[in-house]
Amino acid sequence: MKTTFLFCLMLLLATFSSAQDKKAITNLLEKQRLAWNRGDLEGYMSGYWKSDSLLFVGKDGPKFGWKTTWDNYKKTYLGEDSMGTLTFNILQINIIDIKNAFVLGAWNLKREKDEPKGFFTLWLRRIRGEWKIVCDHTS
Repeated sequence: MKTTFLFCLMLLLATFSSAQDKKAITNLLEKQRLAWNRGDLEGYMSGYWKSDSLLFVGKDGPKFGWKTTWDNYKKTYLGEDSMGTLTFNILQINIIDIKNAFVLGAWNLKREKDEPKGFFTLWLRRIRGEWKIVCDHTS
């Protein structure tokens, strides 16, 4: 009986923790989206791990480093017209363990002259108590 109670308690705590983590990740992505839509690239980049080991995979292949990612964003998105309005559709958030999560989603960028869209997969890691994107594969 005691073992069953402990198992149920641990399951309940894990479920609660998972729900909290999913909410924290959703909040992180929403903060990024809002920063983007304000034209605040620095605010957008705050969701990424500020490390030379950050991995971003886009149309030009894999690139390493927060600064490299920052420089690429600054070069590609020169102002509000090129940034447009960003929306996300989060399709799945999987909490892998207490330090790792995987996100699958779709993005849409509405601009005056076009509307590019695609999909992304993110690997997030809890670093110093905060979820940060450590790998972004965007198509």
